[in-house]
Amino acid sequence: MYEKLTRQEIAQTVAQDIQEGWYVNLGIGMPTLVANYLPEGRDIILHTENGIVGMGPGDTSLPLDLDLINASKEPVTLIPGSSITDHVVSFSMMRGGHIDLTILGAFQVSAQGDLANWDTGHPDDIPAVGGAMDLVAGARRLYVTMEHVTKKGEPKIVEKCSYPLTGSGVVDRIYTDLAIIQFEQGAMHVIAMVAGLEFAQLQSMTAAKLILHRDCATLSTNRSS
Repeated sequence: MYEKLTRQEIAQTVAQDIQEGWYVNLGIGMPTLVANYLPEGRDIILHTENGIVGMGPGDTSLPLDLDLINASKEPVTLIPGSSITDHVVSFSMMRGGHIDLTILGAFQVSAQGDLANWDTGHPDDIPAVGGAMDLVAGARRLYVTMEHVTKKGEPKIVEKCSYPLTGSGVVDRIYTDLAIIQFEQGAMHVIAMVAGLEFAQLQSMTAAKLILHRDCATLSTNRSS
């Protein structure tokens, strides 16, 4: 038996892997949770496409200030030395290669590292690309956070994306509620899995070939048994 990671646990796992000195953009949805779990004392500068460099997590003890929000329209704080810019400067950072890492959600990721995260093509959905195309083209690294399968149990990691692409061959690493998958030399390597999950089970929930890394680590939940 195995337990899936919660959204908070996925965000915490990603946060631990962000390196000292990186400028990091957090996309809407699950990626914004990463701000709550950055290691104390590690110098990481958070960027949000609506124009904040040096963003801190939201603080519910402070009065609501609608001028201080992230790309998900959630309240945030400012750290010492923060700056607020217009969209021209913010997008120049994104397009100009000044972002070390961007973290985005996804509808699908392909075996080639293609990302689809802005439109499912369903009639009732509202397409919302935002700055995602700019980020995947300009950031030095792209990590994706998502559930491993859809609510219907369909794989979100596929051989070829069926949804419109945000970028081709742009994903470096995927963090799901079951595993961490690293793109290396044109293949997907499983570098960590949740405790109790067999590789064969993970492969059965993935519509693309996976390779089990020889030093595959174990991801544990924060919940007591």
